Amino acid sequence: MGRWRYAVWAVVVAYMGWTAVTSLVHAVELHGWPGAVLDAALYCVATGFCYIAYRYEKNAIWWLAAAAALGLYLHFHTPYLGTSLMFLAVWLAPFRARLWPAIILTTATTVGFLRTSLAIDLEENAIIGIGFALGWAGFLAAILNQLAVTRRESKAVAEAQAKTAVLGERQRLAREIHDILAHSLSAQVVHLEGARLLLEQGGDRDVILDRVIRAGDLARSGLEDSKRAVTALRGDQTPLVEQLEELAKQFRSTTGRSCEVSVTGDAGQLAPEAWLAVVRTAQEALTNAHKHAPEAQVMMDLRCAEEWCELEVRDTGGKPVESTGNGYGLVGMRERAELIGGTLDAGPVDDGFRVRLRVPA
Repeated sequence: MGRWRYAVWAVVVAYMGWTAVTSLVHAVELHGWPGAVLDAALYCVATGFCYIAYRYEKNAIWWLAAAAALGLYLHFHTPYLGTSLMFLAVWLAPFRARLWPAIILTTATTVGFLRTSLAIDLEENAIIGIGFALGWAGFLAAILNQLAVTRRESKAVAEAQAKTAVLGERQRLAREIHDILAHSLSAQVVHLEGARLLLEQGGDRDVILDRVIRAGDLARSGLEDSKRAVTALRGDQTPLVEQLEELAKQFRSTTGRSCEVSVTGDAGQLAPEAWLAVVRTAQEALTNAHKHAPEAQVMMDLRCAEEWCELEVRDTGGKPVESTGNGYGLVGMRERAELIGGTLDAGPVDDGFRVRLRVPA
């Protein structure tokens, strides 16, 4: 009930008190004080049963059934005295028990009221009105309870989705850190460590300078990749074809080998996640070709249709590759593809190696 809790309970207490007082006054007229005292005692007991059901969910339906039964008896003994107890029982039932037991209790209480009212010759209008109200009270309570359950479940689902989104974002950032920093920093460490060893051993100055220059180039390349990743994560990525051409240009300038790009279809409609997956896969494939396929020529084919986009990177003419490897690079590419509903295949073909990525357009 939230912030309306006290207002609702004020109405309930006022209704229960008013019906109890007026009915007990009528009981004194019908049965005298001994009968009125008995009615008052039973009324308090039934009210206590309802309170127990409200506070403790275990066996709540049975406490409410007992309260409704006492309400029927009081209604039979003193007309209208037990109606408030019946209303309270059928109202609490959907909130404290499962739906079907609550429906059975409401139905049984309504039928019991009708039969008891006919037995004591209650007015027909009162029988119809109160009987209908009992059924409506149980129905309305069930609807409100279901709305509350749906609200709680929706909140739980939203919290779970938020946690999943946070976890997914962490995984995506972890992949970006690997794809950007791991490559550039590890290569920089190799070159700088080599330069340090050459300096300690009095190596050739030109060789040492070349190592330092390569480390600087890698640092600048890593910085550019970081900028591109931030841009992509913000949804402001550059056209995919231009990005692939830039990667091919970097590969040619770094290795001196051929790297051609072929594009079929429109690649401008890809979502940021798919765009980033294609770029990172191309970058990883070119890095692997550079490290593991000396003298190989590389060909990148990008084929896009209405519902999917496929990137294929092949290297040929280098040393044969016997396995796909177990490094995190291929694993990360495959995870990235699967998270957006795509697939990735990588393995040796003919005299080279092929990486093929397929993502939804």
